[in-house]
Amino acid sequence: MQRFLLKSKIHRVRITDANLEYEGSISIDKGLMDEAYILPYEKVSVWDVNNGSRFDTYAIVAPKNSGDIIVNGAASRLVQINDLIIIATFALYNDEEVSGFTPKLVYVTDKNKIIKKS
Repeated sequence: MQRFLLKSKIHRVRITDANLEYEGSISIDKGLMDEAYILPYEKVSVWDVNNGSRFDTYAIVAPKNSGDIIVNGAASRLVQINDLIIIATFALYNDEEVSGFTPKLVYVTDKNKIIKKS
């Protein structure tokens, strides 16, 4: 049997920009992507803490240590700059992989700098 579990999460990261004219995606600081084990073009779920909106898109790389979190394309209409969001990824795991499994969790400051990870 396979189970669909949380693979990683960047918790309460702040949106730094929104670009309606870009064709889609969310740009994420490369350092945050690396710590959360998110690959370029990987599907991510985005949950806006401020307004409750939820959407799926794919990740693209923003410069490392920039703190950039930029929602692009049509999804930019669902957020505001400075909103807090949660970025989550999920994966399928077999029963052997589930034993002792824990997702990668990344917590940040109000400037999107890592303060804790597990």
